[in-house]
Amino acid sequence: MLTAVVIFLATYLVLAIGRLPGFRVDRTGAAIIGATLMIVTKSLSIQQAYAAIDYNTIILLFGMMIVVANLRLSGFFTLVSAWVVEHAHRPILLLAAIVFVSGFFSAFFVNDTMCLVLTPLVLEITRRLRRNPIPYLLAVAMAANIGSVATITGNPQNMMIGSFSGIGYSAFAAELAPIAAAGLVALIALLGFIYRREFRRETPMAVDHDPVTVDRVLLWRSLLVSAAMIALFFAGWPVAIVALAAGALLLVTRRVGPETLYGEIDWSLLVMFIGLFVVVAGVEHTALSADLLAVAARFRLERTTVLTVWAAALSNVVSNVPAVLVFKPIVAHLPDPRHAWLVLAMSSTLAGNLTVLGSVANLIVVERARREADISFWEYAKVGIPVTVVTLGIGVALL
Repeated sequence: MLTAVVIFLATYLVLAIGRLPGFRVDRTGAAIIGATLMIVTKSLSIQQAYAAIDYNTIILLFGMMIVVANLRLSGFFTLVSAWVVEHAHRPILLLAAIVFVSGFFSAFFVNDTMCLVLTPLVLEITRRLRRNPIPYLLAVAMAANIGSVATITGNPQNMMIGSFSGIGYSAFAAELAPIAAAGLVALIALLGFIYRREFRRETPMAVDHDPVTVDRVLLWRSLLVSAAMIALFFAGWPVAIVALAAGALLLVTRRVGPETLYGEIDWSLLVMFIGLFVVVAGVEHTALSADLLAVAARFRLERTTVLTVWAAALSNVVSNVPAVLVFKPIVAHLPDPRHAWLVLAMSSTLAGNLTVLGSVANLIVVERARREADISFWEYAKVGIPVTVVTLGIGVALL
């Protein structure tokens, strides 16, 4: 037990810091090393390690990565974003357009993707209009996190929760999509208030945007496959199998080289998931699981507000995916596991807006915009903290 707990804590410490001090070991490397040590020290047998991996989650994430890669390479996201932004002729309408585009598409095609696509577009638009880019960039990141709450395919932790809980795609969306919608409206209001000087200048705007290059054949093909995939999700078909089939279908093409598509896949994230499944399983096979259940009973984690606070706090310490895995053995033994999984999906995702380090989506926006807009930790936090508190409050109220 002691060996497994030490490995678990050491792995999560590196996840919290981001790197192993003094070494070139990142979060993925920490997950690999931790999983390997669990096996080498016989905290888990190799067969138990294989059994610990949730292949539905890995397959779903992998399939969605291929689908999203095709849509991105076809120019679809850039085309939609450019059209919406060009037709928003006032600053507050521009903000609302960015929020809803980022939030809506994040719900179906993973939040990180929208941040990659929208950040350079928003920088270009604000540069031409001579506007302050920061509120619009914050809108991209925060809306991507909030919008991704809505469905199982919105972000990696939701994919995991969908697999663990067995909640159907439609049922999941019915519970959490209203929270995402209300959260996006709240985000517009808060950004409009905090940066009210930017939005007081309600002068009409006109944007002459360069034509967007699209691959029309790849675009229509990707759209048809994506539409069919989402329809099958809502029809109740197995999400992982549908996503994998959609990805496999899109690989049969003469438009894009396979190496280009493979380059779009986040292999390190897939490997980190596998490693963390094994690390957490090592602890589940010890008496620590019983101790965690005792802690859950003491702190009344079956209560929506209590679970929300704890999940949000842990998500900001070690990131949301590892946090979900920590709660996995606890949630299964709560009085209403289905409700607890939904609360965990809501809180672990919305907590990503608290600080710039709260989610990968935030870091993508900050890093890609660094040359033109310096978003400091505190600049982000002055918006992120109230947005997180308000949206978590909405989530607790609706759940």
